[in-house]
Formats: sequence, structure tokens, C-alpha cells
Amino acid sequence: MTTTMDEYFTRIGATADVPAEMARKAIGYILAYMQAESQDGSIAAMIAATPAAAEALGDADGYDGEGGIMALGSRLMGLGLDMGQIRDMAEEFISAARASAGDEVVDRAIASVPALAQFI
Repeated sequence: MTTTMDEYFTRIGATADVPAEMARKAIGYILAYMQAESQDGSIAAMIAATPAAAEALGDADGYDGEGGIMALGSRLMGLGLDMGQIRDMAEEFISAARASAGDEVVDRAIASVPALAQFI
């Protein structure tokens, strides 16, 4: 059975007890930040291989990831998320990305954004 985009974000949101729309936006913000901070193409490879990742990125309200980790945190907290919810959703997304893109691609993507390692 193929997981739809709505089912995918419903599952991610459920890990943090938030609606699917909020989860999609939060993951989009995180991916935009990763793209802005990464020094190689590993983020693009992870996004391409992970279902619904490109859609989430497109739902980031034009956020381009600039401003560093503090700007990302401000955007996520502006959605009403606390650090625990952010971590829960990020971990669920990373788990799904690993299942789709593979450990090597995801590990390389995370390593390409040093400031993110403390949160994932």
C-alpha cells in the first residue's frame, strides 16, 4: 500500500500531537534550513528519495532557510511547537527518510549541517 502525503504527515504530526498541516510546515522549515546550511548535494538527494519531502519544502511559506538555527527555531516555535515536539517530528521524518533514501544518504545529509546534529 502506498502512503499518501496526508497519511505521511498525519503520522509525523501524531508523534508530536499536532495536526498534519503543522507537521508538513515544520518539516518544510527544517528541510529549507538544511538546504541553506548544507555544503553538498546530500540534502537534495534525501529530499528526492523521501516521499512528501518536496511537498513539505514547498509548504514552507517561502522560507529559504536563511538566518541560522535560531531563525529556524523561531519559525518552529512560532507554529506553537516546543522543543520536544520539534525533536519528535524530526526523528519521525528522519526515520522515514532512512527507510526511503537509505542510511548513507541521510547520515551524509545530517552531517552536512553540523548545527543540526544536536537536535536530531
